Amino acid sequence: MTDEKPRVIVIPPKPELQQTAAVTKQLRVAAYCRVSTDEEEQLSSYEAQCEYYTDKIMSNKEWTMAGIFADEGITGTSTKKRTEFLRMIRQCKQKKIDLILTKSIQRFARNTLDCINYTRILRQLGIGVLFEKENINSLPPDSEFMITMYGAMAQSESESISSNIRRGRQMHAKVGTLKIPCHWLYGYKKDADGKFCIVPEQAEVVREIYERYKDGASLRNLKDWLEGNQIKTVLGTADWSISVIKGILTNEKYCGDVLLQKTFCTDVISKKIVKNVGQMAQYYMPDHHEAIVSREQYNAVKAEMARRSALRSPSKEAVTGRSCYTSKYALSDRLFCGECGTLYRRKTRNVKGNIYHEWRCISRLEYGKKYCHESPTLREIPLQNAILAAINSAMSDKVALVDRIKNVVSLELLPVQGQTMSLADIERRLTQLDEQFQQLLAEAIDADDKEACNAQFTEILTEQTALKKQKETILQGSADADRVSTRMKQAEQAIENTAQTITEWNENAVRQIVERVTVLSADEVLVRIKGGAEIKQRLEGKQP
Repeated sequence: MTDEKPRVIVIPPKPELQQTAAVTKQLRVAAYCRVSTDEEEQLSSYEAQCEYYTDKIMSNKEWTMAGIFADEGITGTSTKKRTEFLRMIRQCKQKKIDLILTKSIQRFARNTLDCINYTRILRQLGIGVLFEKENINSLPPDSEFMITMYGAMAQSESESISSNIRRGRQMHAKVGTLKIPCHWLYGYKKDADGKFCIVPEQAEVVREIYERYKDGASLRNLKDWLEGNQIKTVLGTADWSISVIKGILTNEKYCGDVLLQKTFCTDVISKKIVKNVGQMAQYYMPDHHEAIVSREQYNAVKAEMARRSALRSPSKEAVTGRSCYTSKYALSDRLFCGECGTLYRRKTRNVKGNIYHEWRCISRLEYGKKYCHESPTLREIPLQNAILAAINSAMSDKVALVDRIKNVVSLELLPVQGQTMSLADIERRLTQLDEQFQQLLAEAIDADDKEACNAQFTEILTEQTALKKQKETILQGSADADRVSTRMKQAEQAIENTAQTITEWNENAVRQIVERVTVLSADEVLVRIKGGAEIKQRLEGKQP
């Protein structure tokens, strides 16, 4: 070996590749900005953020613009609905971004878990997030502690704000000063003073919906009627959804009342909305604004909806003898199989070009002969004629028939009597108990005798539960009384308007007069008239 230095031959870089390497050194920088609400001042902030980041990136010679990603009016507590944020993450995974700029951790995410998860994902991709306010770059591993700390603080702040907003709304609701929106409420708008006022042409549609539903129309029938008459929704569209129509029929605002806090948000992170069935207080304001329908009409629709609901089968597997086909035709919830007790369903058949309507046992239709073996299929016209003959027989004495039906309705619906407290008394006592509960809660923190406090809590809650049940009974009784009156008037009017002899099928008259029709055989049915009278009637005409 010699002490001579090794010979080294230097191979110079290619000029074109050197130039390319210099270009790739520029970082592709994106910016993410967000505003929490869609208020005007916040949107101005959003525009300012976009302008700021555009100028900052373009003025840095070592950076090249990879895009401005901005979400307007979107909450930061969850990333699920932040479309621009998620698009930015996708581009990061596609190696189109090297660095992300954002104002603060609070703007990036108020959910600590989301913040950590996404910074970890980006770190694995070699992409850093520069939080300007906190002066943190997420690339170094030791940055995670600071990100976690600041993220937890941001989440806590968000939860505090949400709690304050909810508490403020509850306080306003309690004293009746909460602003109630109505821009999605068909039939109403707000005047210059912010009060509810009726839109006449829409109000007429609402009244017609209520009347048609009481007369037996289904939600599907109402949808077809609205769309067939080219009636526009509150949004100006021609398509009506079943849920919107049901909402009109079940919304207490149409009888002039307002119920607040029907639903509530479980937590600020998930944003899950659940129905309030007693978990939180509710606030009821009767006669809050001018009604479109009377309280009597509203309660009558509620009763009719409950009646139909009771006749629905939850699933095909549940052999209950009930059906969801309960409102389109009068016989849909009155015609029963004499063998298995299941309702009949209307079917349409095409025989050599001839259309026939017939009624068949639902159990036979859905399960074959598993539960019902011999139930006959009945043609509609002979069946209707037999029922009309039975009704005409009962109509020989109209006065006696009306009295019998009134008696049946009153026995079914008259409210329970004997309440010792008025509704106002109950409300006052519930308020007192709530105040006692809050006072005891404040005192219990420093109390020495925890068992005594627990006993008092139990006593208060027990009384509250009992009073709420009593309140519910009174309210139900009031609703039942209205339904009694409505049902009696409907029955009396239907019979009064019916001729001594009915020659044509009348769905409304059948609903008011006939309680039940039982199929005894292919040739005979048993018609039970409201009030107790039962008439056997033979079917004339050829059955299938």
